[in-house]
Amino acid sequence: MEDYKKEFIKFMVDSQVLKFGEFTLKSGRKSPFFMNAGGYVTGMQLRRLGEYYAKAIHDCYGLDFDILFGPAYKGIPLSVATTMAISELYGKDVKYCSNRKEVKDHGDTGILLGSKLKDGDRVVIIEDVTTSGKSIEETFPILKAQADVEIVGLMVSLNRMEKGTGEKSALEEIKEKYGFDAKAIVTMAEVVEFLYNQPYNGTIYINEESKSAIDAYYEQYGAK
Repeated sequence: MEDYKKEFIKFMVDSQVLKFGEFTLKSGRKSPFFMNAGGYVTGMQLRRLGEYYAKAIHDCYGLDFDILFGPAYKGIPLSVATTMAISELYGKDVKYCSNRKEVKDHGDTGILLGSKLKDGDRVVIIEDVTTSGKSIEETFPILKAQADVEIVGLMVSLNRMEKGTGEKSALEEIKEKYGFDAKAIVTMAEVVEFLYNQPYNGTIYINEESKSAIDAYYEQYGAK
């Protein structure tokens, strides 16, 4: 596992963004872990988060793209922080773009924030996490309605590795439906591998009991 992935797992735990216990998801599933990117609230956290996204995007997609698109609302700070990190780490100046939930009819009009889109732009979409692919169903037509853009891929922070609407993971379903790749900074399998029975800051976050709960969860909801 790459060093930045290990550091990102520790970063999620330190930021209390990744938690273990019993949580009820929007889908109604009872999950033994929960990831909430809304927990990144400080300037230092956002700077580091942008760096992890930048490294993962660089590794998975390279830097041959023009726009980093972050769907409203959580994708807005993600896209801004990551474009800044790409500039600092790699000297590549990419533009950020996000959508508004409501179309603005005065001043800076339209549905987009940041850079406008034009035909031929290569776009990477950035999100926190996806379990059903619903956000891409909303985002994809917005992008295509603005210009004839090429979507290089999607990057999320954590691949939960569970069923989407069918038997495959949400990221696999996105790839099949829309024809572009979908990756994550880390997968839940990598999280378990790194934290299982390994103390971090004096705490074992995944012990035998929580590992059993995670295994049982994937028996029921794990993607094929």
